[in-house]
Amino acid sequence: MKFVDEAFIDIAAGDGGNGCVSFRHEKYKEFGGPNGGDGGRGGHVFAVADPNLNTLVDYRYSRRHEAKRGEHGMGSDMFGAAGTDITLKMPVGTIITDAETGEVLYELLTPGEVITIAKGGDGGFGNMRFKSAINRAPRQKTPGWPGEKKNLKLELKVLADVGLLGMPNAGKSTFITAVSNARPKIADYPFTTLHPNLGVVRVGPEQSFVVADIPGLIEGASEGAGLGHQFLRHLQRTRLLLHIVDLAPFDDAVDPVTQAKAIVNELKKYDQQLYNKPRWLVLNKLDMVPTEERETRVKDFVKRFKWKGPVFEISALTREGCEPLIHAIFRHVQSEQRVENEPVEVDPRFAGDASV
Repeated sequence: MKFVDEAFIDIAAGDGGNGCVSFRHEKYKEFGGPNGGDGGRGGHVFAVADPNLNTLVDYRYSRRHEAKRGEHGMGSDMFGAAGTDITLKMPVGTIITDAETGEVLYELLTPGEVITIAKGGDGGFGNMRFKSAINRAPRQKTPGWPGEKKNLKLELKVLADVGLLGMPNAGKSTFITAVSNARPKIADYPFTTLHPNLGVVRVGPEQSFVVADIPGLIEGASEGAGLGHQFLRHLQRTRLLLHIVDLAPFDDAVDPVTQAKAIVNELKKYDQQLYNKPRWLVLNKLDMVPTEERETRVKDFVKRFKWKGPVFEISALTREGCEPLIHAIFRHVQSEQRVENEPVEVDPRFAGDASV
């Protein structure tokens, strides 16, 4: 299935039904009075976060979505039926914005979450609503209200705890395969990853975190080069970034330090907040480096890269060094979750003051 993380749709809630003008015509009931009912409500348009979906491809080919209008009111005190609602299933992590103004309207962050993205119009009043002591035979009615109509942009940002950064062929897909249940395409040529992959890493019973692997970045990605710039948005909700570096490139003319600096520069150009996220350095493909050269090569890289953060040495292919990295990531994710869930302290002077 083709991966699509951006789509534009037009939605229209149903119009309300019109009210009815009617009078009772029954034998032996003179001056029966008005009995025109109200029109029915127009159908609403709902959006639901479906955890079984991971792409917006359905909305790339089906752009127009309309709910049914409400039925008109009828005589004999009969109100019109409400229009049928429609529900649009979207992946968890979908952002819904106004396509014309760019305003963010809704975000679907919780599986099963349901929101109303367009309200149906109210039904009009029938003439029985206008009956009074001085107006015994009203002939007034009101039309139904129109339903909301919107042009929306859907943007998917996957929900993951950890995001993987790196040049093509740095070993990101091999790493996510080694530590999680994800099975992306792996080959000995660049750009094997064409869309984001999510993997769940199990640390223990009821202990896990989610890793997102995006296509590799190249220099100039923030200006549109390569594939990775299209998917950098998927790293914006992560708590931690792993910068995976190929410590043993096939081409001797390729400098890992130069490649690593290019990735950092592209990240900074794309989004300053993304650049400021916690970032760990993961030196991969140690199995390709002779044992006696590993320590020297790692120290040389860290020195020339001028890196002062956490450094992990691994071989994703043999899983060497992956276990300590996984446990360190889990501890970091847990600490971030605790900080997010801490209650906010309220100044006792304002506690219970509804006006604040």
